[in-house]
Amino acid sequence: MITPRPANERGSAHLDWLDSRHSFSFGHYFDADHQGFGPLRVINEDRIRPGAGFSTHGYRDMEIITYVMEGALAHKESTGSGSVIRPGDVQHMSAGTGIRHSEYNPSDTEPTHLLQIWIMPDESGIDPGYAEKHFDFEAARGALRLIASKTGRDGSLPIHQNADLYAARIDAGASLTHSPAPGRKIWIQVIAGTLLVNDIPASTVDGLALSDETQMRLTAETDAEILLFDMTG
Repeated sequence: MITPRPANERGSAHLDWLDSRHSFSFGHYFDADHQGFGPLRVINEDRIRPGAGFSTHGYRDMEIITYVMEGALAHKESTGSGSVIRPGDVQHMSAGTGIRHSEYNPSDTEPTHLLQIWIMPDESGIDPGYAEKHFDFEAARGALRLIASKTGRDGSLPIHQNADLYAARIDAGASLTHSPAPGRKIWIQVIAGTLLVNDIPASTVDGLALSDETQMRLTAETDAEILLFDMTG
């Protein structure tokens, strides 16, 4: 079964410095039909104006992944870590027993466009942790590149959940396939472009929830970029 989550049906929050769109219930947005999917709890698409950002705030017992699409994001963590991430960089925090951090757009002129992803961990009360890594997505064009996984295999970032997160860029007219194990849940988040997922159309920032699909084919109608979550049911 494939259930589309059209971009224009998501929740939203608007501030003078932030435009945020929510695939699942978040903050003041509540939708009983969209409160997560498997262990995937949050996908927020954020646009942050130059020089602005989130002041210091805290999390606990959550796996948080940040994927920058445009611009840059500076951050400081209570673990002592801090840097600036840009497209191609993937940031991961295990909030565990508690972590505090701030995030802001360091540019005076360019907006920041990102996805923030929350995945519920498979255990609570772990030590907080932070990591980031740069991936050459162009070199892996036409294939699913593993960027996060339970074991950190194939050079991916390790996370505390039985979930594999892939990124892919697909040329117009090209296809790739994925065969999840029985019982797995799949979420596809379109970053850019238009494609067919088992003949179901999707375009920029649409999402699709897939259950009981043992074979999927992604065919790009235009150049496309996606994230694919393969998760425990």
